[in-house]
Amino acid sequence: MTTTPSHDQGVVRDLAEFLEIPLEDVVTILDKAVSGGETTIENERAWFENRLRPNTVFIDESGYSKMCVDALKTVQNIAGTDYGSSRQRDLVQKWADTTRGYLGEVGFQKLLQDKYQIESKLDHEQGDLADYLPLDIHEIKKPGESWRAPRKKVGIKATKWNGIWLDIAGAQFHHSDMHILVKVGAGQDHLVGYMKSLSVFKDKILQRGRALGHLTDAESDILYDSLPSFKPIPAYVCGFVEREDDFSSLQYTGKTINHRNNSRSFEIASWKGRYYPQAKQQVMGRENVTAEIKFKQIGNFSHDDMYLFNTGNLKWSEDDWRRVIESF
Repeated sequence: MTTTPSHDQGVVRDLAEFLEIPLEDVVTILDKAVSGGETTIENERAWFENRLRPNTVFIDESGYSKMCVDALKTVQNIAGTDYGSSRQRDLVQKWADTTRGYLGEVGFQKLLQDKYQIESKLDHEQGDLADYLPLDIHEIKKPGESWRAPRKKVGIKATKWNGIWLDIAGAQFHHSDMHILVKVGAGQDHLVGYMKSLSVFKDKILQRGRALGHLTDAESDILYDSLPSFKPIPAYVCGFVEREDDFSSLQYTGKTINHRNNSRSFEIASWKGRYYPQAKQQVMGRENVTAEIKFKQIGNFSHDDMYLFNTGNLKWSEDDWRRVIESF
């Protein structure tokens, strides 16, 4: 019987201290880094020191506030245009999700400033979703230069800490010269934590509850203390892909799973390049699979015409970053 090696406990402790998060959350981050192919159990220290730490920034309350307001500018239009009136009840969730997405963009913006002394402006004006997604970095200013449009069109996508895939719709992939994936450690309650920092709960909601007799002072204090507090949000700029890269057909790895009914399914662990409607059938034929094809962790995507990359297939080295930054 084989056992799965445990994570490097020194890395677990150092990563928890660096990100200021509980140990159990660190284990999840490491699990997903291994699952996505960013590292192996044996190389976690090198991954932490050479990849995650140098490419992680922390977004303070001021940065969060701007993204929260920017999301509020656009989210009503996104909800009305893309989801229709039947989805208006989800406006707050759309606001929180859009804010998280924008945090990925401001994370990369902050990395540009901190590591390369490049100022940048994001394009978060109110308008159609298609108008602002393909060009997330609107203007840049390098040292000694004036503000100008970047020479490369940059698309930025945010995911949670447990994300292991970068997927870009086929048409959208060709609208940008490079696509960047940022893992944002905002959690599920980032908007609540921000509102708490503004005293929305203490001075408004809970005060109103006490005034109407719905809460005692003691109950109000307990509720307030139970709410999450805002703290700087880590954003790990995981890596990027370039439109001009040569993606040959069906670059993937995975494993066959044998079932009791003698059927065989296949779990895709890595993918690099275009995933198209016929790809699933081609993989099934190549792997002699009779049951379903699924992707590690996510199962199936909602669309089947996209460019798809696991996090282990992203470019991330210092040389890679400096090459593309110099071409900005």
